[in-house]
Amino acid sequence: MSHSPQNPAADTTMSALVQHSLDGPRDLRLEQIPVPSPQSGEYLVRVGAAGVNFADVMQTYGTYVGGPTPPYTAGFEAAGEIVGVGAGVTSPLPMGTHVVGTGPGAFGQFMTMPSDEVIPVPSGWSDAEALGMILNWATALGALRTVGRVQKGETVLILAAAGGVGRAAIRLARHYGATVVAAASASKHAELAAAGADIIIDSRRPDLAAEVMQRTGGVDLVLESVGGATFSASMSVAKPFSGRVVVFGYSSGDTSLTTRQLVFEHHAQVMGLHIGALARHAPQDYARLIAELETLIVDDVYVPGNPVLHPLADGAVVLEQVGSGMTTGKHGLDPWR
Repeated sequence: MSHSPQNPAADTTMSALVQHSLDGPRDLRLEQIPVPSPQSGEYLVRVGAAGVNFADVMQTYGTYVGGPTPPYTAGFEAAGEIVGVGAGVTSPLPMGTHVVGTGPGAFGQFMTMPSDEVIPVPSGWSDAEALGMILNWATALGALRTVGRVQKGETVLILAAAGGVGRAAIRLARHYGATVVAAASASKHAELAAAGADIIIDSRRPDLAAEVMQRTGGVDLVLESVGGATFSASMSVAKPFSGRVVVFGYSSGDTSLTTRQLVFEHHAQVMGLHIGALARHAPQDYARLIAELETLIVDDVYVPGNPVLHPLADGAVVLEQVGSGMTTGKHGLDPWR
């Protein structure tokens, strides 16, 4: 495939996964489509590796707030090489710089990214190793520190602990001196132990809250991304008034919390987190978060990732597996195989 550095020819095509309905990943199709052109303030990136996230699954069902309308090129997280620059990019990074970021159409061989939101891939890291930096690790750090205000000696309960955010949160929470209670299905417990969790609990047991209370006496911070299946338990195990529950996902479905419950039943502090919203509405906090991530890399706390990479053509199957909870850790797609 040939293209000019600034603007690939309009008739140049690429392989991409296109979603054609809101009936789930089964309607993802591998197609040849035009290479996008970078608009004002954007880079054109040759995708080296694309991250797979639960939000991708939600988008295929139309349950992700503000998600795209079919047909659309799927995916939104990737790392790759800058090969084009749109107008209006101030102080652009040099051509050939490898960056990690988000934007529409990550499940394609080329995509565009807002120039002010990309981060250079750390020196010595591959594109695949950088996947998760701007989503999984940033979300975990934001939930623990920016919003959750974790302190040394506190106890943190991490739901969906075997996923990309969960695994990052285990490592970070331990680094900041917290005791880690990790909850996931029983088949994933060996991996949680290897990741360094102090206490491991089966997230599917009906007495989840009672088990957490029996093992901890109550927790200081809950990282809640499961939603309906665990939210009541999360609220129940957080310490009254000093406990915090940070909600950044709802993989099992939505739930409700009434003002009556807040007055008479649940006295924890409940806070929501969307990393994109943090970047938009609290840019100074987001900048501090990214700077802290960079320090964690220098200090070898955040080490290169080791995602499971799949061929682009297998994207529908991978999203089905992520959606059904069959995966652990970070997964990605290689658009060139």
